[in-house]
Amino acid sequence: MTWKIRTQQKSLLDEETGAIFKDWGGRLVVALAFPNTYYVGMSSLALQVLYRGFNAFPDVVCERVFWDKGGFEARRPLLTLESGRRVDEVDVWAFTISYEMDFFNVVEMLRQAGVPPLARERDDSWPLLIAGGPGVTMNPEPMAPFFDAIVIGEGEEVLADLVDLFKQGVDAPRGELLAQLQALPGVYVPALTPPLSEQGEEPRRIQRLWVRDQSRFPPISSLYSQKTEFRGMHLMEIARGCGRGCRFCLAGYVYRPPRELPLDLLLDWAEQGLAHTDRIGLISAAVSDHSQIDELATGLREMGVKLSASSMRVDPISRPLVEALRASGAQTLTIAPEAGSARLRDVIAKTQTEEQLLAAVELAAELDFPQIKFYFMIGHPTEEQEDMEELVAFVLRARKLFKRRIAMNATPFVPKAHTPFQWMPMTDAKTLKKRQSFIMRRLGRHKIAVRSDSPAWAEVQGVLARGDRRLAQVLLDIPRLNVRDFWATMAQHGLEREEFLGQLPVDQPMPWQIVESGVREKFFRYEWRLAQQARLGPHCPPDSAGCLTCGVCDPAWAYRFDPDKRPKPAA
Repeated sequence: MTWKIRTQQKSLLDEETGAIFKDWGGRLVVALAFPNTYYVGMSSLALQVLYRGFNAFPDVVCERVFWDKGGFEARRPLLTLESGRRVDEVDVWAFTISYEMDFFNVVEMLRQAGVPPLARERDDSWPLLIAGGPGVTMNPEPMAPFFDAIVIGEGEEVLADLVDLFKQGVDAPRGELLAQLQALPGVYVPALTPPLSEQGEEPRRIQRLWVRDQSRFPPISSLYSQKTEFRGMHLMEIARGCGRGCRFCLAGYVYRPPRELPLDLLLDWAEQGLAHTDRIGLISAAVSDHSQIDELATGLREMGVKLSASSMRVDPISRPLVEALRASGAQTLTIAPEAGSARLRDVIAKTQTEEQLLAAVELAAELDFPQIKFYFMIGHPTEEQEDMEELVAFVLRARKLFKRRIAMNATPFVPKAHTPFQWMPMTDAKTLKKRQSFIMRRLGRHKIAVRSDSPAWAEVQGVLARGDRRLAQVLLDIPRLNVRDFWATMAQHGLEREEFLGQLPVDQPMPWQIVESGVREKFFRYEWRLAQQARLGPHCPPDSAGCLTCGVCDPAWAYRFDPDKRPKPAA
């Protein structure tokens, strides 16, 4: 069986560029895991940045591990990709977790490797397990019992400290090692930190890490594979975070403050990428928000780059970027109104007007894009049937302007921790399904393809997004991965879905407040009140310079371009 697995792994490696192979002898051995398939994981820029970061240390060897679908049931060993060694032989097993629904895969990977899933069941003979990534940064509690430590925020900031600690003390008694980990900034050690509800009047909270100078950790591709969504593409993160303040958006808060990389450095990184491929993919919460996006798109086009972009805004839209995308052979222009009515866009703070959205549609028609894709969320707070009517009316107006293929997603809204909607009730699956059916029925007759994610699974995601440590036992005990068994296992443990999906009390501590995101609670409450009135709140200034409104920025960062405005110390 191991021979068959290695044959498959070597086939993947043969089609890769950039894999790093080191002898294990005398080195700290790290298994870097992505709890999903190779196809999905190899599209993760975070995985590639961490892979390059760990392997930059001469006395560290870092090898990748991916979720092996069906591997646990088939009793296949879980092996590292580069050398084919068993994962339970490494010193440190590090997970980067992007999405709550991958929690199930984390548990399955631990079992497949023969590693006791719960941290309290592991002694010093087992690898140290750490985790990080947006899936656990804002609410680590459902995963907390599985890990020895969880990095809260942007892991690059603490990578060197972790490596130094592991090299010196990974063989030390586990209790000593955990105490040293807890002393590092941004590192959460659940075994030494009780849940917030069990702490006293001065609780210990973990400060989220963020990188002030991204150029120290180049967020660019280090691996190239044909067997992934972004195959043969050089990915570059051109900016991190978003200052738009959309109230539903976890990424807008997990990566505050917004930071962008300079034009000349991005062009240099693109030049490096051209040594591997002529396809460049720009990554950002909103690519078109980069202050020099027109110059960047023009410069890349002059270099002969075939350009792709992860997302863009239309207020305003960057014509040079859209022209560069089309000239690169892009078949689809993606537009994300998120809500169909102007009122609801004000509720969620998605400030694009219908005029701006339709102008983007007209541009797509002018440039002969074969397809437009719209992204909508359904089930937003305060949403009514009238908003569904306006969504359909908007798409039909777009149809009059764009005669080619139109596709759209109708994704259920899931409230997330550390956002202004963290207290909001989630729209029930029955209502979501009814609204999805209405959209499909009304638009299908106009040959508009509507894709809708499962409302039933969205409810499961909602529980995991706002859950606490009690959910770890549910993840362990669920007999089969389906919605019915999830709710049945919840009930067996005395947990009710309404406890996690209903309206939450604004004046009580939430489990995820074990994390100090940097955003003041009063700011979230202010935005929550504005949302109920369909009023807009403040946006970050350009590049977040000179603002101390939400609490993430300190004076040194906020006034770095204008030191004279920094508050003077008290006499």
